[in-house]
Amino acid sequence: MNSRVPRRQAQDEEYEDLLGLWADLESSLSVLLAYPLQARNFAAKVRQCDRWLQDLVAHDIDAALYLMFQLASTSTVGYSTSHALVCATLCHIMAAELALPQRERNALVRAALTMNVGMTALQDELANQHERPNAEQQQAIQKHPDEGQALLERLYVTDHLWLDVVGQHHLNLPQRTPLAALEEVDRLTRILNTIDRYAAMISPRHSRPGRSATDSVRALVGPGIDQRDEVGYLLVRSIGLCPPGTFVRLDNGDTAIVLRRSDRANLPLVACLADQNGKQYNPARLHQTADSKPLIQSALPRAAVTMELNHRTMVRVGLYAAQRSTSLGAL
Repeated sequence: MNSRVPRRQAQDEEYEDLLGLWADLESSLSVLLAYPLQARNFAAKVRQCDRWLQDLVAHDIDAALYLMFQLASTSTVGYSTSHALVCATLCHIMAAELALPQRERNALVRAALTMNVGMTALQDELANQHERPNAEQQQAIQKHPDEGQALLERLYVTDHLWLDVVGQHHLNLPQRTPLAALEEVDRLTRILNTIDRYAAMISPRHSRPGRSATDSVRALVGPGIDQRDEVGYLLVRSIGLCPPGTFVRLDNGDTAIVLRRSDRANLPLVACLADQNGKQYNPARLHQTADSKPLIQSALPRAAVTMELNHRTMVRVGLYAAQRSTSLGAL
């Protein structure tokens, strides 16, 4: 009897559950942000969402990134919630990269989850409208950090660092000042501000498609990844230039999706989906760009890829390939 069969079935069920758990988290957060004043013990429920997020990322960081980038790039329904969840996931990962103290990590992630609580409905509305914000909407956008902070105080959030980061999360602080030299609230503000802008760039609106992940990074930190911009540099180092869940074009013309990161930011494991003529591969062809050509030529925005994917399958085969590579490397 092949002992791998029940193990594989167990992993399939595990990843089926993982997709459901991410959907449940998004649904719970959506209700919380849409009706904050109706939530009983709002702050405790945000902390609960944070713990849930930590458990899911700890389970498989590449799967978490894959699901989050697909979430960010494929839907404008409930945009405010999906944006908050993407930002919180990236902030959690960045906090680990920066080895932030637990108090700062908690304030950063919870600020990411709630930074737009003062304009949840408006943010969803803006994502679905074709025209630019009108004067009234612009005024609401400008006021929402202060209004969000005030609303959180009404909801009995007592963590002043969390509150202050929400209140100033649109503040642009000098990028060249070392993070370690900043006061803690300014340090967290700069991290969240960068991640907020990055996540907004990759997400589509009805008024414009989302940018590719690479274009988003370059818009933030310029054509080169400057190590003096600590946040931009660490963002790329931690999630990759083309993170899991983003689409790429290979130098042989193939269209592919990134499944898992490697030790090098620009050489991930990909699944080739279609050739240069648009003919789909069935099944998708796995390729480790760190081992051989073809290499990634460019990132693609989600709007450039029309095929539908089974995300459970993509996440699962990426895990199998990574496990096989690890096993072979140990021989």
